[in-house]
Amino acid sequence: MKIIDVIPHAISVPLDEPFYFSQGWVKQRSSLIVEIITDEGVTGWGESLCHGLQPPHIAAAFIEQVFKPILLGRSPFDVEVLWEEMYNTTRPYGQGGSAVNAISGVDIALWDVMGRALNKPIHSLIGGAFRTEVTPYATGFYRTESGIYPEDSVKEAHRYVNAGFEAFKLKIGFGIEEDVAIIKAIRNAVGDKVKIMADANGAYNAAQARRLIKATEDLNLYFLEELLPPEDIKGYQQIKNLSGAYIAAGEQVFGKMGFQPWLEARALDIIQPDLCSSGGITECKKIAAMAQSNQTMMIPHVWGSGIGIAASLQFIASIPSSPLSLNPTHPMLEFDQSSHPFRKDLIFDGISMVNGKVQIPTKPGIGIDVNRSIIDEYKIN
Repeated sequence: MKIIDVIPHAISVPLDEPFYFSQGWVKQRSSLIVEIITDEGVTGWGESLCHGLQPPHIAAAFIEQVFKPILLGRSPFDVEVLWEEMYNTTRPYGQGGSAVNAISGVDIALWDVMGRALNKPIHSLIGGAFRTEVTPYATGFYRTESGIYPEDSVKEAHRYVNAGFEAFKLKIGFGIEEDVAIIKAIRNAVGDKVKIMADANGAYNAAQARRLIKATEDLNLYFLEELLPPEDIKGYQQIKNLSGAYIAAGEQVFGKMGFQPWLEARALDIIQPDLCSSGGITECKKIAAMAQSNQTMMIPHVWGSGIGIAASLQFIASIPSSPLSLNPTHPMLEFDQSSHPFRKDLIFDGISMVNGKVQIPTKPGIGIDVNRSIIDEYKIN
């Protein structure tokens, strides 16, 4: 089996109602979908994550201009060789960011090809599944121009609880007093049984984060995410042991080389690599092994289309709890609930929560079918 084409599909759609978080406004949802076609008629799909402010054209250019010439004529089963060649080629002008972001989409598509060719889900090819279902947590609580806060956020929290979610993640980073007020309002509204996480998207320095931690200590937060910018390892070391909540970060850290100093420094309780951004299946399995060797929990970041969610479920199935025990702490699925037509329509709504759980797909490859008409409708130049 040989690769005969690699196609990056940049898709985007304006939002009817833009929303914002601590780093800016999201006015459209975009995805970079990777399609790999083989000479035996097997096609694989992957995704390079587009963060809220990231245009998909950057990763598309890496794939079209740099990686496609490396991949054509090669066996998709040489996935690790191809990963290292792509990384080494872009090392002088990559090592992270959109370069590894693009490699991630290619890598996922290669694993999808292998799974479809062998008629196996990816989790069966990377060691098996530690779990057949996963508990999702709802990501939302972005803000709109017309919103009234904290009232609208409390209503959103009730919607998630009524829908069956056992956990959800707030957006914070709007100022310490504002953040504390909204966390208190939501905790008072939903009670103590719901897991609440809070994500500042790197809005604070260590001194500000200390104030936030102290002010929310009695609100029983499950984890606090990205309180600091991703460059501040020492800052995370300073705040990690101040809180009863777990300290989490890592969506803006790339590959095993990027995570090595974080794990060696024990700077985080939970690392959060994004499968579609931090290297795909091949690299994230290595990051998972590094986390296990350092007794650090992993809950992957997930904010992509249905393709990215499906691939992430395959990966999450394969992650051992840290450590294994009679009643282990399992990784969770970040299940974005913000406006995103590519989350459902792109995969014929192939992933949903039932009775508070999301099942691990068992169909070949990433485990879902792709709706090409959505790609055709929203593809941009």
